Amino acid sequence: MQVILLERVAKLGQMGEVVNVKDGFARNYLLPQGKALRANESNIKSFEAKKAQLEATNLETRKEAEAVGAKLDGQTFVVIRSASDAGALYGSVTPRDAADAATEAGFTVHRGQIVLDKPIKELGIHTVTVQLHPEVVSKVKLNVARSVEEAELQASGKSIQDLAAEAEAAADFEIAELFDEMGAAASEE
Repeated sequence: MQVILLERVAKLGQMGEVVNVKDGFARNYLLPQGKALRANESNIKSFEAKKAQLEATNLETRKEAEAVGAKLDGQTFVVIRSASDAGALYGSVTPRDAADAATEAGFTVHRGQIVLDKPIKELGIHTVTVQLHPEVVSKVKLNVARSVEEAELQASGKSIQDLAAEAEAAADFEIAELFDEMGAAASEE
């Protein structure tokens, strides 16, 4: 099916281009979302008449998105989740969780704007893409931790696995020291 794009669509084309897409993609996504019109004579004439207005609206929304993106880029948001001692989450962090964390920090971000490359299923700091506009993309960090204190430790550069290894090494040292003291006491008798 041929459609006229009303806005830039990633991996498809720019505003105003007439492109061939599969029928299902056009009927189920592009047309209902208002991202395209069927490419027939009346729609082409209608688009040409509205083209200046659409470009102005697109420019305005892009400028707004760039302003928000400049503030949002590089921000770190804390997401508290329960996890095992090894750092594996019971569940995963979803785009909705990331959007809620950004909203709590004072930004207006919808879950549809969050792009996760892969599911977040472990504790740590993860980089997430926020697509504010088809032409504006920002990167934010999600600090996934079991508590606020743990999040602060992760932000300082220590991972949960490193802290667990340090605690285990300290416990092993104390046990070895205790046995050395007991061995020394037994040899004195």
